[in-house]
Amino acid sequence: MGAAPSIGIVGGGQLAWMLAEAARRRGVELHVQTPGAQDPAVSLATSVIQADVRDVAATRELASRCSAVSFENEWVDLDGLAPLAADGVRFFPNLEALRPLVCKRSQRELLNRFNLPSPAWFPLERVHEPPEPAEPADGGSNAAAIPNPAPAAASPQLPPGFAYPLMAKAASGGYDGKGTAVLRSDADLDGLLARVDASNWIVEEFVSFELELAVVAARDQFGDVVCLPVVQTHQHQQVCDWVLAPYEAPHALQQAVRNMAASLLTALNYVGVLSIELFYGPRGLMINELAPRTHNSGHYSIEACDLSQFDLQLLAVSGQQLSEPALQSPGALMVNLLGFEARGAEDPAAAYEGQRQALAALPDAHLHWYGKAGASLGRKLGHVTLLLQQRDPAARRQEAMERLEQVRQIWPLPPGSEADQSA
Repeated sequence: MGAAPSIGIVGGGQLAWMLAEAARRRGVELHVQTPGAQDPAVSLATSVIQADVRDVAATRELASRCSAVSFENEWVDLDGLAPLAADGVRFFPNLEALRPLVCKRSQRELLNRFNLPSPAWFPLERVHEPPEPAEPADGGSNAAAIPNPAPAAASPQLPPGFAYPLMAKAASGGYDGKGTAVLRSDADLDGLLARVDASNWIVEEFVSFELELAVVAARDQFGDVVCLPVVQTHQHQQVCDWVLAPYEAPHALQQAVRNMAASLLTALNYVGVLSIELFYGPRGLMINELAPRTHNSGHYSIEACDLSQFDLQLLAVSGQQLSEPALQSPGALMVNLLGFEARGAEDPAAAYEGQRQALAALPDAHLHWYGKAGASLGRKLGHVTLLLQQRDPAARRQEAMERLEQVRQIWPLPPGSEADQSA
């Protein structure tokens, strides 16, 4: 009998915790590098290196304990890790595959290069570029005779083809609605420029869409690509509120999403899990963002599929061949549990205990509580997945909205604008 597969994970939050749960079920050793002794994955890991996720020396130690290293999130020091890769450390995805995915600006450049549909965008610093000079009416023959006035400091201007409203995003470091700003006027643009480093921001057209979709895809070391079902996602204050699986999409749309995923994974020689967020509306499908990791939109797969997104990551990184995941129930609704009260750093095991017990008691409900220290307002503290029974798509959607209302009676949304629960 061979030795158990052994994998290292840089990061120890809830994604690593759920990966560690899957690793235990599969007999895979999981070694974790994470800064906090109380981080969610610590309790389930085979071993822990307590260090910042960008501590390269700690990652070298992590690599000495396992056969391959993967990542919980995209905040990776690629240049710092390059010497480790040169010394033979096996990273999945490899560092060059990750390079265009670790910031939103390079993601947009990648999608443009592959001619994949995505919102029109520009670097924020471009608003400082002077407009192109107009051609003189006479074709320029008398230009030398007209003295040029001294240049004045130009006000920030949108590039040609762009108009308010616009969506500004931090190219790196933003998540769950942090690092974004809606620009509705020149005053909003001036305010943003006054408080951020323009070189780390991009600005996108404000896309009119009917709904948001997502898919989790994976590619193994043999080049095979598999996908979880396409799902609908719903946001509350730019944080994922709920996920409905599967989205009752026509075959052509399903195939288009799969082709996008396969094109990206294959072109990048990417091994591991890649998550794709999409807009769907009058202009068809558009890629919103890419996440080179497991993703909130795939949590439902733990109970609803024969292979979860975490199984896919373990299999791909450990060198095993992937098979296409299949739903084991007609559908599932995953609801994020966002902190709805401003609380201090109470005991994570006691936080919201009454609500958690009530959620766990719902029929066909599976509660995941992340055990985070500090249940602050709007923070992702856990999720609940409810397996759906209706096979007809319209009836299943109605069932999902009824189950969502059951959850809302126990666990309300955080204060703010009410999330639209219509489909």
